[in-house]
Amino acid sequence: MDTYFRHQITWRLLYALVHRPLELLFNASHEDLALDGPVLLIPNHACAWDPLLVGLSLREKQVYFVASEHLFRIGTVSKIIEYLLAPIPRRKATTGTDTVKACLRHLKAGHSICLFAEGEQTWDGRNIPIFPATGKLVKSSGATLVTFRLEGNYLSLPRWGRGIRRGRVHGSPVGIYPPEELKSMTAREVNDLIQRDITEDAWERQRRDPVPFHGRNRALGLERALYLCPRCHRLGSLGTRGNRIFCDCGLDLEYTETCSFSPAEPFSNLAEWDDWQREQLRKRAFPHDPETGLLFSDGGVTLSRVRAGHREEPLGAGGLQMYEDRLVCADHCFPLERISHMADVLASRLLMTVDGEYYEIRSKAGVSFRKYLEIWKDG
Repeated sequence: MDTYFRHQITWRLLYALVHRPLELLFNASHEDLALDGPVLLIPNHACAWDPLLVGLSLREKQVYFVASEHLFRIGTVSKIIEYLLAPIPRRKATTGTDTVKACLRHLKAGHSICLFAEGEQTWDGRNIPIFPATGKLVKSSGATLVTFRLEGNYLSLPRWGRGIRRGRVHGSPVGIYPPEELKSMTAREVNDLIQRDITEDAWERQRRDPVPFHGRNRALGLERALYLCPRCHRLGSLGTRGNRIFCDCGLDLEYTETCSFSPAEPFSNLAEWDDWQREQLRKRAFPHDPETGLLFSDGGVTLSRVRAGHREEPLGAGGLQMYEDRLVCADHCFPLERISHMADVLASRLLMTVDGEYYEIRSKAGVSFRKYLEIWKDG
């Protein structure tokens, strides 16, 4: 059987099986997209289930998704996904040149691609800037560009959270731009157009139209997004249980069904808290050791090198320390100036490229890797 034909058959079968349960699970609605010819579909990205939620609008349009490379390193499950859907691997914390080439090959062959151009799920419910090379890819592809926006997906399953909260999700195409129209635009203009179309602010939408998101243990995992206590200014002191986030200094807040904090002091929502903690991190306004340069540390991590063919080479386990000029993991030292790219995946993996080598740091202990990423960006 022709591989592309097999993927089309698989797509139709999976759609028939999952679309109704998915609509019920998320209380999801959608507008269908039916276009002939190759399409480059670019949605916003706020939830691990976004490929499925976007797929609700693609009853008649099979697409190849660009997926994080770590999905190709989970054994038998990876082999099944590759056989049925053949996603295009994207190594985060790299330049992504191979991914761009693979996308162009598919599009030139007449296939359609779904690319989450932000590169990762948002932590705070607001968009991440898209990759600067996206506009160039769009113009080179010769395909129709379709921008797509998902609403309510972040609050249904935030990146830091555990379990789906049933509220309201809607997905629909925003703009359809044929290649003839794109030819007259610069790559930067294409980027601006995409960023405008997929912009989604979960908190602004809740302000305009409050929707309850029902679920248990709503606050569980918040400490993976919020790493700095606003009361005592300590890092790593926050904990969660049920619907509450707290610190041993006395801070105790409820994360409500409308996704706000109660009481609404010092912050009414996660985005306000996140803006504050990132500014405090830049100012180094938290307890640390200026003499040694040690900013903070965590334990219970593993370090591995990722080789070609999605092979992992274990390098050690132990502690993780962030200094002003270096990152130390399991007794391996990585000067910050030699880390060319860094990204976090899901809520438990930190990826980085150092001197051309690709590394993964993994935690099972709920370590917030966000603060490490923010310090590296700031440097």
